[in-house]
Amino acid sequence: MTTPVIELTGVSTDYRGLRPLRIHELRVYDRERVAIVGLDQPMAEVFVNLATGAALPDSGDVKVFGRPTSAIGDSAEWLALVDRFGIVTNRAVLLDSLSVLQNLAVPFTLEIEPPPDNVAARAADLAREVGLPESECMKPVAALNALARARVRLGRALALDPSVVLLEHPTADVDPSDAAALGNLIRSVAGSRRAAVLAVTIDQTFATAVAERVLILDAATGRLSEPRRRWFGFERR
Repeated sequence: MTTPVIELTGVSTDYRGLRPLRIHELRVYDRERVAIVGLDQPMAEVFVNLATGAALPDSGDVKVFGRPTSAIGDSAEWLALVDRFGIVTNRAVLLDSLSVLQNLAVPFTLEIEPPPDNVAARAADLAREVGLPESECMKPVAALNALARARVRLGRALALDPSVVLLEHPTADVDPSDAAALGNLIRSVAGSRRAAVLAVTIDQTFATAVAERVLILDAATGRLSEPRRRWFGFERR
C-alpha cells in the first residue's frame, strides 16, 4: 500500500482555544486532493504547523512522507522537509510596494531590484501558470484585487516544485463569487504538477472545487467525515 504523504493519528494539541485541536485520523496520499472544512483560522494555523513539523502535538502522531515529525533532528533537516510543501496562507507576507514579478522572484533570489533575467523568466512562467496576465506583472501587488493576490501567493508556493500544496484559508479575503474559480485553478495546477493538495478552509464552495475528497471536522471528537450533498448544501452523514 502507498505510504501517505501526510498522516495524523490520535492528535490532540491545546492551543488555548475553546477546545484543543483534535484529529482522530487523517491520511492524505500522493497526488490526492483533500479539503478539511471546519477549522477556524487560529486552529488552521496550528494544523499547518503540525503538518509541516513546525510544532509537535501534545499527544498522538504526525507522519510526513512516512516519517514521524518527532524524529526531525535539527533545523537543517526541518527546512529540507518544509521545502517539500508549498504553503498558501495570508500569513505569508507579500511585498506590496513591489511588482508581481518581483514578488514571484523572491523564492529564487533576494536580488529582486530588478531580478536577473533568468529569474525574471521563471517568475513570469509562474505568473502565467496561476493565471496572472502579463499586463499585471509589473503592477505593484498593492494595486491587485484579492483574487489576484491569492494567485500571487499560489505562484510563490509553487516556485520550488512542492510535493504537497498546503492551503490555509486561502479564500479568507477573496470575494465568495471567486472561490470556485480559485479552487478550480489550484486543482488544475496541482494535477499538472502531480502534487497532492491539502486545504484547510471554512469555505464549502472552495472545498468542493479544489478537492476530490471533502472532510468535515467534528471539533469535539476530532473525527473527520465525508459530507453528503443536498440542494441546500452540505449535511454530515
